[in-house]
Amino acid sequence: MAQPHEVLAFLRPEGGYVHYGFDYEGIEFKECKPLSKKEYEEGFAKYDVWKAEQDSAKATAKATAEAKLTALGLTAEDLKALGL
Repeated sequence: MAQPHEVLAFLRPEGGYVHYGFDYEGIEFKECKPLSKKEYEEGFAKYDVWKAEQDSAKATAKATAEAKLTALGLTAEDLKALGL
């Protein structure tokens, strides 16, 4: 489950807000477009979907890289030994 600071960073990556506590009422928008309470609450589900997609893409990229290493006869330990 997403944390409030993660949702705010996802919805307003440029920053411009201060967040006190865990409730919408604890957000003070200083230098960014304010979010509605509905946008904030919906942001939790959107963040969870986005984060799952990011994690899946990262896992896929890692598996692809490991397959390429194996095809070359290398392992992750070989790359570490080279300082990569």
